[in-house]
Amino acid sequence: MEVSVYQKSWPIRGSFTISRGTKTSAETIIVELNSDGVTGRGECVPYGRYGETLENVKAQIEWVLPEVKCGISRDQLQSLLPSGAARNAIDCAMWDLELKSSRNSVWDALQVKPEPLTTAYTLSLDKPHRMEQSAIENSHRPLLKLKLGGPEDLERVQAVRRGAPNAKIILDANEAWDKETYLALIPELVKLNVAMIEQPFHADNDHFLDGLDRPIPICADESCHDRSSLERVIGRYDMINIKTDKTGGLTEALALKEMAENAGLRIMVGCMLSSSLSMAPAYVAAQGAEVVDLDGPLLLARDIEHGFEFSQNLMMPFDQRLWG
Repeated sequence: MEVSVYQKSWPIRGSFTISRGTKTSAETIIVELNSDGVTGRGECVPYGRYGETLENVKAQIEWVLPEVKCGISRDQLQSLLPSGAARNAIDCAMWDLELKSSRNSVWDALQVKPEPLTTAYTLSLDKPHRMEQSAIENSHRPLLKLKLGGPEDLERVQAVRRGAPNAKIILDANEAWDKETYLALIPELVKLNVAMIEQPFHADNDHFLDGLDRPIPICADESCHDRSSLERVIGRYDMINIKTDKTGGLTEALALKEMAENAGLRIMVGCMLSSSLSMAPAYVAAQGAEVVDLDGPLLLARDIEHGFEFSQNLMMPFDQRLWG
């Protein structure tokens, strides 16, 4: 088996800001596995919040390449690398190679009929008046996700609600709130008909949720990576955000989804900022999810070839030339 590992920079439309900084491009790593003339691909996004960099993720991938070249299985890969970006790229490339080599589709393999999905569209963190303008421009979208993380958060949500009065709104607080902020904001956010709040507290402060009223469902993002995270999430959160870059690939994402559903947790499937190649495995995991946040391609100025098509706010099933 031949293996290629390379970095890709995807330009973003304008810029994209969250509480941890502003991006003008999405930096990803793509793994290609080639066997008998068939190529499988997987893409990952190193995330600094988890101590990941392009350099150390590449190093993790290269460390396990001898075993990959020898033909280890996806199950064996799970024990060789931890959950995270490096394993995600390899795991998804393995899926793609297996499916293409067998001339099978991921839908046939999983016995799932793919359905078009409505994805959230993310509004970048900004001053309230700018977020209101962005909301007006995207008011035709049924689901808007707001990036928050500062003292003007209530004003931001109020501004977006003015700009998009009919949209369903979900919030990503990016671990930026304390308990006092939560208690002050929740009654106002209920009035604004906010549908869900993602990760209000730092993951180290999950205990803040113990005994707190949750009139708006709370979703774990940084607090939930894989199945080992569920023990501390159950009872505190209503929902989890599954991302393949956190789970370390589609293999663990599907296992996490099943275990979480069995535990009574609701499912959101999200993404890092990346191309349609990253979205395809996530789209598989997102079938049947309550909230889908796979708008990465919509935020890029240029996408990978054979990328997702969007029709009337629906994300259509992907072309097998892209993945799977």
